[in-house]
Amino acid sequence: MSDLFELRPAVPADAPRIALWMSQPHVLRWWHQSWSVERWAQEIERQAAGDHSVPCVATADAEEIGYVELYRVRHDRLAEYYPYDENDWGVHVAIGDVTRVGRGLGRRLLRAVADAVLADEPACQRVVAEPDIENTPSVRAFLAAGFDRHGELQLPEKTALLMVRTRTVEE
Repeated sequence: MSDLFELRPAVPADAPRIALWMSQPHVLRWWHQSWSVERWAQEIERQAAGDHSVPCVATADAEEIGYVELYRVRHDRLAEYYPYDENDWGVHVAIGDVTRVGRGLGRRLLRAVADAVLADEPACQRVVAEPDIENTPSVRAFLAAGFDRHGELQLPEKTALLMVRTRTVEE
């Protein structure tokens, strides 16, 4: 596969697939969002109507593989936990297709998403994430995608590792 990734904004019609992905054990363990189709449809509408986050469906080589949320840290609760920059963007990724997990797809998708955010948002100097410190596969994927560890954060529901991809001089 050539890993031609695309993100498209999620729409309420995507709720059945997203609900299925979120109920998969490998996703549910970390996301805790095994919601009904109706609740996912409402969540997608809520996010799409605001300026905080962008819910997306990720495709690899034209096959839908997962859910991605891009969010403005300044509008997110994460802003309370580290000295954020006004233009920081955050990313959450869930590879929903269990047959695609454990094959390096996550790190390639994370790199592509961070590259795209930095290319599309000239004022953005950092893309951040906060995976659970116990989610070793996720932490490894972020590291392999060019993110660096920037310390632990104690969030209400988890101990997270602040992962930061900083814009390079070439970018």
